Amino acid sequence: MSDRITIISGLPRSGTSAMMQMLVGAGMEALTDDLRTPDKDNPRGYYELEIVQKLKDDASWIEDAQGKVVKVVSPLLKYLPDDKEYDLIFMRRDLDEIIASQSKMIEHRGSDGAELESEQLTRAYKNHLKDVYIWLGPRANIRTISVNYKDLIDRPREVSLELAEFLGGKLDADKMAAAVDADLYRNRASVTFPNESN
Repeated sequence: MSDRITIISGLPRSGTSAMMQMLVGAGMEALTDDLRTPDKDNPRGYYELEIVQKLKDDASWIEDAQGKVVKVVSPLLKYLPDDKEYDLIFMRRDLDEIIASQSKMIEHRGSDGAELESEQLTRAYKNHLKDVYIWLGPRANIRTISVNYKDLIDRPREVSLELAEFLGGKLDADKMAAAVDADLYRNRASVTFPNESN
């Protein structure tokens, strides 16, 4: 078993759970705690590990992640210990779709803030993504591949083959592709935007 840690990351609602489903479907072991149960926003589960949210102050769990896949939200990537090696799959999605999906989730939960300021959020997300890529640039211990969520849904076989190669060629691309559920691609933008949504 490789000691490399596979990280799934991206903005909230960018397709990170779908990517976790694909890798688990292909046989990878996920580091999760199942505390966040499936719901109408993610009917096939979130695949999260709650202690990851404390990564800035507590990275002890990272030892258990070696040879496995774990989800880490993008603002926490900079706290990953430098003495480990990572394969990072970074999910990208049209920012309008992300904001629409987040708004729907807030509505479903009956929380305040369902009316999100989309322009302000778009600006903040673009700046955040720029910072993430600048930070990733010099990291010799992190191999990175970006996956566009729309491509994942529309071309699952091709994307799965790319991912299988990126992860060392030991995963079954057909099983990965079979785990993709196009029916869960809701809040699809009516206009096709460039891949990076910049």
